[in-house]
Amino acid sequence: MNKLKYYFLSVIFISAAAIAQEKTEQTVKKGHTNTNKFKQLYDEFSTPNMYRAASGAPGSAYYQQQADYKMNIVLDDKKAKISGYETITYTNNSPDLLKYLWVQLDQNQRAKDSKSPLIETSGLQPVMRPNEFASKFMKEPLERGFNILEVTDVNGKDLPYMINRTMMRIELPKPMATGDKFSFSIKWWYNINDHVNEGGRSGYEYFEKDGNRAYVIAQFYPRMAVYNDVEGWQNSQFWGRDEFALPFGDFDVDITVPADHILDGTGELINRKDVYTKNMLKRYESAKKSYKTPVVIVTQEEAEAAEKGFSKDTKTWKLRAKNVRDFGFATSRKFILDMMAVKIGDKDVMAVSLYPKEGNPLWEEWSTKAVASTLESYSRMTFDYPYHKAISVHAKRQGMEYPMICWNYGRPREDGVYSDRVKYGMMGVIIHEVGHNFFPMIVNSDERQWTWMDEGLNTFVQYVAEQDFGEKYPEALSAEHTHFPSDRGPAKLIVPYMSGNQDFIAPIMTKGLNTYQFGNNAYGKPATALNILRETIMGRELFDYAFKEYSRRWMFKHPTPEDFFRTMEDASAIDLDWYWRGWFYTTDWVDIGIKDVKKLYVSSKPNKFVRDLAAERGMRLEDLPPLVYLVEEDSDDYTPELKAKSLLENSKPLKEYIMDNFTPQEQKQIKEPNFFYNITFNKPGGLVMPIIVEYTYADGTKKTETYPAQIWRLNDNEVSKAIASDKEIVSITIDPNLETADVDTSNNSWPRKETVSEFDTFKNKAKN
Repeated sequence: MNKLKYYFLSVIFISAAAIAQEKTEQTVKKGHTNTNKFKQLYDEFSTPNMYRAASGAPGSAYYQQQADYKMNIVLDDKKAKISGYETITYTNNSPDLLKYLWVQLDQNQRAKDSKSPLIETSGLQPVMRPNEFASKFMKEPLERGFNILEVTDVNGKDLPYMINRTMMRIELPKPMATGDKFSFSIKWWYNINDHVNEGGRSGYEYFEKDGNRAYVIAQFYPRMAVYNDVEGWQNSQFWGRDEFALPFGDFDVDITVPADHILDGTGELINRKDVYTKNMLKRYESAKKSYKTPVVIVTQEEAEAAEKGFSKDTKTWKLRAKNVRDFGFATSRKFILDMMAVKIGDKDVMAVSLYPKEGNPLWEEWSTKAVASTLESYSRMTFDYPYHKAISVHAKRQGMEYPMICWNYGRPREDGVYSDRVKYGMMGVIIHEVGHNFFPMIVNSDERQWTWMDEGLNTFVQYVAEQDFGEKYPEALSAEHTHFPSDRGPAKLIVPYMSGNQDFIAPIMTKGLNTYQFGNNAYGKPATALNILRETIMGRELFDYAFKEYSRRWMFKHPTPEDFFRTMEDASAIDLDWYWRGWFYTTDWVDIGIKDVKKLYVSSKPNKFVRDLAAERGMRLEDLPPLVYLVEEDSDDYTPELKAKSLLENSKPLKEYIMDNFTPQEQKQIKEPNFFYNITFNKPGGLVMPIIVEYTYADGTKKTETYPAQIWRLNDNEVSKAIASDKEIVSITIDPNLETADVDTSNNSWPRKETVSEFDTFKNKAKN
């Protein structure tokens, strides 16, 4: 056979084999837009500019406004009323001319004429509890919401203003140019809500047995809205769910409360000697040197004595805070107070807890330790905690966060007994809410627009911090737990949500107010996405570096989703557009399976594929060039000898080629795999993900191979891998450690395993 004919025949057969391998079930018959899952996110992203760079960092002209507050607050414990007089100094750092200012009046969400209840669907149920019926149809709405008494300039001259529900527009005497400052004052009051029975993110809890209230107070003052390069004024109304967008500033706050109250809040307490007793001061000095055990500043015995006093005198607590976005405080005569120091970088931070006796013994045992451990974990993952303290306040049914202070639930029974569920719930919520100091109190994302940027990122780091806490305090874990039992983060926990009814699932990139299953959407799914990104896609080293870079770039600034996405890629050199699109912009789910596995052996005899092709093209088999043929096990061409003999024994052309073209040294080092497999993976789910495959061999050994997600770039339905092995593969498993949130594992194994659904498992247990 001449060389030209040899070449011609080889091309025919090789091309035919390639066509057969790449052939797909569908043929594109008309033009289409680019729907490739690896398409770059240029259509979804904003165009980089001088304010926000393409790298994800603040741009050369980035700016942000500043709002400084000086407030005098009075809390009337007898009437459960709070009143205040505040002066706001607003600095225009933008390049724009401002004709008016927008101020947030969040308490108006609870006003009698609030529109919030009207946007919720409701129906008359055939049966209801008496308290639910009475509250819904018979109870007169309470007087809530801000009462604005005056809005004036620094000279006491009235300023025109207009209130639109939870937003107040203040007209400026003259427009503010770049660099201008404007000071104005607001006098206001409102009736504090009972957050246990009425709901709300702040308010009081009333203790009927002793007649006292414990107050957790926030959103209590008219607050400046954000003005930025992305939206101008962020004056989206507060309907009750989406949280807050706020500028940074300095706070000078004096709070007057009954003299027997214990109070703490955002900022440094500058008159501690005036409001602490001598014993409290002495204990406080001890706490500053205690790094392992909290020191009790106000004991339970002292708090119980104060519960009976109801002092008619008052004390004023003076708090000063620099560069914070908000302010909150807690006060009650019922509060026990303890503290300990925690080393963060080169400085000491005070971990603090405030709680009534109803929180003990759980709170005195674990609250402050959880605060301290959280600060350490988050600082490791992001940046050193910059403030001087972090406070956890016990509040029934509450979990809410503000700079340096947060409210947390978790209450034992009256006899002091608590379940593991209560214990872990309390620890988890403290870690979560203290963690919010980092997201969004410092990395100051817009919660009103992108809830996941604070809740999702925070829930992800919460998972890391919970695992750290379990390792640091193994005595906190129950006997059946070797790790902290986190309820969000691991991939398998999001499977029920992602496999649910698509009519009630929204993409993560949806305004929080408009999402179904808010907890899964804003907390669970983004946290899981980031955990998978860290553990499976990027690896911890690359992910942690990029995540720190994002956190540090945007400390005390206002990032957008694009800033986060771009920074993670910029700092890691990993193209993640496919990942952001799939997990954040769609409701697709993960489902990767094994469609087919063929076991093949090498043969010298033409197989059926070649015989059929030769017959189709009128060629004689004896005219074919030397070729290596692969024969599928159990096919008509298969004989047991193919498995029994070695690779080179089964293929004379291959053996001759090796002998003629390999040096003696190369021949000694040659591999001789005897088993060949063609594995076809399919993807019933929409999300592209790496294919993590565990191969188990006949000798009991195992090997895990991860095929990058880009394997799907040319075929979004199915892909094949050829495997040559010197050992026989007896089983194949996709995602053996449940790393990818695969919603259907019934197709993840070869040979196929019979699986029992969770419902059938439940039925079987019930029968037994």
